[in-house]
Amino acid sequence: MSRNLLAEETSPYLLLHQHNPVHWRPWGAEALAEAEETGKPILLSIGYTACHWCHVMNHESFADRETAALMNELFVNVKVDREERPDIDQIYQTAANTMGHQGGWPLTMFLTPKGEPYFAGAYFPNEERFGQPAFKKVLEEVSRIYREQPEPVANTVARVQQNFANLWGRDMRGPLEGALLDQAAIKIGQRFDVFYGGLLGTPKFPSSHLVELLWRGYLRTGAEQFNQLTITSLTTMSIGGIYDHVGGGYSRYSTDERWLVPHFEKMLYDNALIVDAMTLVYQHNRSRLYRERVEETLGWVMREMKVEHAFASSLDADTDGEEGKYYLWTEAEIDAALMGTYVQRFKDAYSVRREGNFQGRNILHRVHPTLGYPLSDADESLLKKQRELLLAARQRRTAPLRDDKVLADWNGMMISALANAGAVFRNPEWTAAAIRAFDFVCDALGDGDRLYHSWRAGKRQHTGFADDYAQMCRAALALWETTHEKRFLDQAHVWVRVLNEHFWDMQNGGYFHTPDDAEPLIVRPRTIFDQSVPCANGTMISVLAKMHYATSEASYRDRANGLVQAFAGELPRAFISMSSYLNGLETVLTGLQIVIIGHLNNPKTHELIQAVLGRSLPNKTLMVIEPTEQLPAEHPAYGKKMENGLPTAYVCQRMTCSAPITNAVTLSQVLQLPPRMQGQA
Repeated sequence: MSRNLLAEETSPYLLLHQHNPVHWRPWGAEALAEAEETGKPILLSIGYTACHWCHVMNHESFADRETAALMNELFVNVKVDREERPDIDQIYQTAANTMGHQGGWPLTMFLTPKGEPYFAGAYFPNEERFGQPAFKKVLEEVSRIYREQPEPVANTVARVQQNFANLWGRDMRGPLEGALLDQAAIKIGQRFDVFYGGLLGTPKFPSSHLVELLWRGYLRTGAEQFNQLTITSLTTMSIGGIYDHVGGGYSRYSTDERWLVPHFEKMLYDNALIVDAMTLVYQHNRSRLYRERVEETLGWVMREMKVEHAFASSLDADTDGEEGKYYLWTEAEIDAALMGTYVQRFKDAYSVRREGNFQGRNILHRVHPTLGYPLSDADESLLKKQRELLLAARQRRTAPLRDDKVLADWNGMMISALANAGAVFRNPEWTAAAIRAFDFVCDALGDGDRLYHSWRAGKRQHTGFADDYAQMCRAALALWETTHEKRFLDQAHVWVRVLNEHFWDMQNGGYFHTPDDAEPLIVRPRTIFDQSVPCANGTMISVLAKMHYATSEASYRDRANGLVQAFAGELPRAFISMSSYLNGLETVLTGLQIVIIGHLNNPKTHELIQAVLGRSLPNKTLMVIEPTEQLPAEHPAYGKKMENGLPTAYVCQRMTCSAPITNAVTLSQVLQLPPRMQGQA
């Protein structure tokens, strides 16, 4: 085939390469068949729209006719959007690690015609630079190795396959120790930066699932160290430059330890996870900062990330080929935009300098040695109006590219965040947005009981992955607890059944990443390790536990316990990568069932609901039922009634329920009590 085939794709990332002189193909049976027929190895390039170095390599190499001619002569060239095909990305990132490469994006992999990796790289410059070889030399050498050195190629292929088997195919079951939750929290806390939060070192990522684990440790033990690490992480991120103080939302990571200099791409999943963590902590400390950051971040999501009723994947880091250009300010630009206001107060608060703090311009932040957060109410009101003026000025600039494909799993995370925040902050607009997005995903990405992974421009693509089902199940449960509409719980039933029928590993337990009827790849991953997002197996522990608490069906309890057991042997060596597993395990061990019996149109019912929402209870399952409804016979609150005709709450744990509670203040006080640990999952 002698042409570029990407014009027929819908992925914005693939479409960025449709005019390259490289004869790109999308991943699929046709590309593999062509490699087999021609005897050429495959050059696999994986990236995503918001990736800065992906754009650099595109401009330097893939748009260069001489380089493209060499690629076309020596290889079958395949381009993959890692967000659209996380299954392919996961396999070849792992292969790159096996071959001694740290991975990341762009990922440049060289494969045999069967798709087996034999050489790994990342960004290669077009000309030799900083000790990196020129891409053209790499192409020639890797092609020569494939033609002339079959034995080393075969050895590398075998080593990678053996690593796949060790990582994903082996039995990972093992014993569970009673104190492992606290031990893991202590060990993870020891790896956190006590001054600025987040994991020690750079680059520094939000790691919201680890922050949640530490917060759970605080709620469980009362140890102030866990509280301090959580608050330091969320607060320092929220006043640093990683946060967009003008438009809202968090960048993907910071290049420094103090969260001051971001890598400017914004991802939907990061912001969903941060909003969820911040909402959970706000329920305990009522932080003004956290409330404002949740409001501003969800304001950004609703303003800039809407795709019909769902949400886009990301915003690019670059504008006009320059990283961060959209977000940076000179002092003169700020003076002009804020003319007629108390400009100096803004410049003092946000550390604006004439010489700038980043390449001659300013990254706005509130990390200030004397002007802390918050200032007086009058000052904060002024700063808010000034930020609105800056946003209006910024919207006249060329905006960064938006990747507007809708991903089921990332949308599931944002739906959960909107539903939880809508309930806690009493914002019905967020709840309504969560419902609309949920229904959109069901309609646009649903096919009977099954899900697709990606949708764009009216076209859905790629069979849904375990993460899609897990995150949409979690979203369904969040909406069920928020709206008390049974249809959301019913939909969760359907998706869990699909996971159990098409993804479950009958030999070792746990869910595979891909279903049994997906196109075959060189390996079928089954992982418990969190990456930039929580893994499906960790997420499903919480989902299954809550499904059991909601329905009392033993099958959910048994599957949750089986999932815990399937990966328990990994905890001693890999706890740092298993935060969603550990958080799910705590839900299994200490889950609270809070049942409120009362009419939804009765204000007293809502007083009890607000008492529950006023407490940080990550392990709760909240059920609101009408007095005429009947709980399953196996439920600990079966047969419970309203007390004296008043809406009544029962707090249940381990098949034991509290006395009836009709007063919201009393319910709030009861929910202050620490959870009781079960002996085992």
